[in-house]
Amino acid sequence: AALLGTFHAAELEDLGAPSAPTLVQRRFNMDMEMSEERVRALFEQILTSPLVPKVAALIEQRLGRKLEPFDLYYAGFQARAAYPEEKLDAITQSKYPNADAYKKDTGNRVNYQSIGSGAGIKQVEASTVTFGATDKPLKADELEKQGLAQWPMIMGAIVPVVNIDGVKAGDMVLDGETLAKIYLGTITKWDDPAIKKLNPKLNLPSAAISVVHRADGSGTTFNFTDYLSKVSPEWKSKVGSDTAVEWPVGVGAKGNEGVSGNIAQAKNSIGYVEYAYAKQNKLPYTAMVNKAGKTVQPTNEAFVAAASNADWTHAPAGYYLILTNQPGDKTWPILASTFVLMHKAPTDKAASAEAVKFFKFAFEKGGKAAEDLDYIPMPDSVVKLIEKTWSSDIKS
Repeated sequence: AALLGTFHAAELEDLGAPSAPTLVQRRFNMDMEMSEERVRALFEQILTSPLVPKVAALIEQRLGRKLEPFDLYYAGFQARAAYPEEKLDAITQSKYPNADAYKKDTGNRVNYQSIGSGAGIKQVEASTVTFGATDKPLKADELEKQGLAQWPMIMGAIVPVVNIDGVKAGDMVLDGETLAKIYLGTITKWDDPAIKKLNPKLNLPSAAISVVHRADGSGTTFNFTDYLSKVSPEWKSKVGSDTAVEWPVGVGAKGNEGVSGNIAQAKNSIGYVEYAYAKQNKLPYTAMVNKAGKTVQPTNEAFVAAASNADWTHAPAGYYLILTNQPGDKTWPILASTFVLMHKAPTDKAASAEAVKFFKFAFEKGGKAAEDLDYIPMPDSVVKLIEKTWSSDIKS
């Protein structure tokens, strides 16, 4: 809406759009007054609106060049004119470190923005991007309906994080049932008997628990709520699992970044993020009791133990596998895979082919970068399966 407001009202009105002042007022209302659910619904409405390609054409006319897929971002548009190349490179590097190495190696750049799995799925389905990424894999019927290929790119852990005076990373222990009750709102204080039973040596405050969850459509939320659904029948019946759910309690924040920021600032809070974010932001994570009843810390050994249960060779179409609550004494209970989505018959075959080259580069040379960020690379045997998928499914 902010970018649209830079155009002349007459041009916008020719497209049947509101005037620039109206758009600015709507942006203010969205930021200051609208509920998270309404904002999410508005974003989804805008992304599927027939006005989007018309406005894109106007922006291209003003810029004097074609828009790249990643110039399009969420409900608004971020034009290259407003984002110098070095800033876009910085955004991409922080979210997809292999992209910088790929640019140095080939001279070609891949722009990637962290907007949440829900928006990633929406944008790739709408063909506004060359590829999308999601931690919630699509099932075979949805892939077929949308004409999409899907494959796993990497695996990583999700961890509960807390901000409690005197509690350091790994000090607190939680099990799935207790975690579910915190997010259901039936456990409301840190000195609740269920938490004290798991943590007899911790001096926990008699303070209200401040619950933080994702506000955007999120694959992290999908895997977190999938885990809660597996360990808590009450959670499964009352809330269930998806990229966005009706949270019984708590405040929402956008992205792993937003949740991390809220936890860092709010005392006596709890949230969930990818382990890499917890480590980078020095957030105290908790230990967990796994399916085998063993207390485990979020370590590479525990992540690899959980990942070893993945049978990608015999997975359903689109490599549909969920890796939460896996068996084994050493397994971390909340592991997720990130899946890439691309159209089988892309409209821009050149961009699609370049994206596949980037993913091949990432598989071949990005393993160390992934491990440095505490993610788990896909095994070589699985990469060979994925390369066959590229050859058979993607017509680029």
